Amino acid sequence: MANLNVLLPLLVVLFIISSETKVTESARIFTIINYCKETIWPGITPGDNFNGGGFALKRGQSIVFNAPVGWSGRIWARTGCSFDKNGNGSCQTGSCGTSLKCGASGATPVSLAEFTLATPDFYDVSLVDGFNLPLLVTPINGVGNCSVAGCYMDLRSTCPSELAVKSNGKVIACRSACDVFNTDEYCCRGVYGNPVVCQPTYYSKKFKEACPTAYSYAYDDPTSIFTCSGTDYVITFCPSSQKQQVCTYHNNKLVCGGSQGLKSLIGSSWVLVLAFSFMVNWWII
Repeated sequence: MANLNVLLPLLVVLFIISSETKVTESARIFTIINYCKETIWPGITPGDNFNGGGFALKRGQSIVFNAPVGWSGRIWARTGCSFDKNGNGSCQTGSCGTSLKCGASGATPVSLAEFTLATPDFYDVSLVDGFNLPLLVTPINGVGNCSVAGCYMDLRSTCPSELAVKSNGKVIACRSACDVFNTDEYCCRGVYGNPVVCQPTYYSKKFKEACPTAYSYAYDDPTSIFTCSGTDYVITFCPSSQKQQVCTYHNNKLVCGGSQGLKSLIGSSWVLVLAFSFMVNWWII
């Protein structure tokens, strides 16, 4: 069962890549994959079309949904959650209130995937509000600066003690310096409220060194925000042990993190269609 759960998002990605039908501007396909050792509860806002992220993803599981052009929102993971049969409960990190369905952004600290779907799309992974899980956003078969955004590293293991959030002696998240110290310098406000004066700090530099394609502070735009047209997205939580299964396009060439021959091994598009159909039927059952 676990192996099939891992194969499903990969087949979705390969089907998108192999299809000769161009991705339309009417919708984007999002695949969320959980490679963490724990269950996560994704949050999605605004989430009217996606149930607000009102679902759990166990280790190795994935889910696929569509988002319309014009959607602008955030996706993140809640951890350490407990909900009753009515969907009421709480989470250790990323909480969006007491409901399984999110109607508002998650509480800090949290790793955020941010999107504005337009022509082109804008996307990034932000650690400005802190960190709770490694997170990657991988665009699939798009055109433009379609780079992978985010963070392979688990910053909880290197989090400065003054920023650490602990539960039962274990670091479960890493706060931002703005959240902890609440000064204009760390929060890029007041006289620091512009990119000339507000510069990287000791803490944001530590985030940036570990995660060079993620936002580390408010004005970290040049190396952290990306644009891509006609793309779908794979959002991977805790990707470090599964790098070989994240595929993307760079300079119109397929790159699959060490498995560049994977597409040729799978075979032609019609084989993928059959495989994808089988997996969808299994998933529904």
